[in-house]
Amino acid sequence: MKILVPVDGSQYTQRMLDYIERHEELFGPSHQYTLCTVVPPVTSRASSFLSHENVESYYQDEAATVLRPLQAFIEQPGWSVKAMHLVGSPAAAIAELAGKEGFDLIVMGTHGHTVFGSVVMGSVTTGVIGRCKLPVLLIQ
Repeated sequence: MKILVPVDGSQYTQRMLDYIERHEELFGPSHQYTLCTVVPPVTSRASSFLSHENVESYYQDEAATVLRPLQAFIEQPGWSVKAMHLVGSPAAAIAELAGKEGFDLIVMGTHGHTVFGSVVMGSVTTGVIGRCKLPVLLIQ
């Protein structure tokens, strides 16, 4: 099974990965995992003052800030895990990737790095659910 795991580095990301590790009967090394973080785009006004290389370097650095702490999960022996980043609106980018790459399941946290911690579900989570036609497993 191809499983997309959107990550943002929040405590909900860590809880979700802990859940995946603890429930090997559901997940485990027999599946293919893609960890994906979405970096917000640099505004067109700001990018007009920067070189393409500087903008790309910024995106790489921002993605590494999220993905680097997850390296232990990525390097689990026997697990097929790759990490990547996208640029854009998180919900739209995640949903587009999920459909385009033929994932079977999305596993994601219910919240992320937002101001509204008390909301029932985060806006990215709600946006992904509204845009996807495949199953989404939410981990709180």
